Amino acid sequence: MWWAFRQMGLVGPLLSAVKGLTFSKVLGSGAKDGFSVWPNFKVYGLLCCWETEELAKQFFDADPLYLDFKNHSAEQWTVYMRNTMTHGQWDGQNPFQKTAQQKDDRLVGVLTRATIKTKHLLHFWRFVPSVSESVQDMDGRLFSVGVGELPIVQQATFSFWKSSELMKAYAYKSKYHKEVVQKTRQLGWYKEELFARFAPYQSAGTWNGLSLLDAYL
Repeated sequence: MWWAFRQMGLVGPLLSAVKGLTFSKVLGSGAKDGFSVWPNFKVYGLLCCWETEELAKQFFDADPLYLDFKNHSAEQWTVYMRNTMTHGQWDGQNPFQKTAQQKDDRLVGVLTRATIKTKHLLHFWRFVPSVSESVQDMDGRLFSVGVGELPIVQQATFSFWKSSELMKAYAYKSKYHKEVVQKTRQLGWYKEELFARFAPYQSAGTWNGLSLLDAYL
């Protein structure tokens, strides 16, 4: 676990030298499916944007850096996706280029990411447990996890839904989620935020021993 935690601060310069990799983030996770101020030292994410799929597969198949990750882990799950919509910024830029059209009845991946203003941290985290619990049993949710670049301050969520229609039903009709969105707009919780949707088209590996997306790709 300590080896993996150390990589959060070490691999950035190494990733920047990988051929075809245009944007990358090493992400930690929290306890309770990621939605907690307490870290989960066993689960980490690697978000990558690539010039081509071929270069991405070369990295995952043969690059010594990723092979080192694999050798230090008990399980890996990789999902290939095309961006269908983005608004906002991440480190002052939009790292995602739209390359596909989202169909309402097809599998969708959703990323939300924000840097929270220091004065709003306590207020923000008071809402997290109720939102986290509300999503667990939502119709259409296949997977969700909370991740982040820095504990407490820089947070992100990633989820997969059976369809855009079911995802929107949660986003716009769930009591707790709607309340958080309203608070965000009214109080200006975030210094920076980004929201993106993706069309997944290939999955390799497992999460907790399960191939979560195979039936929907």
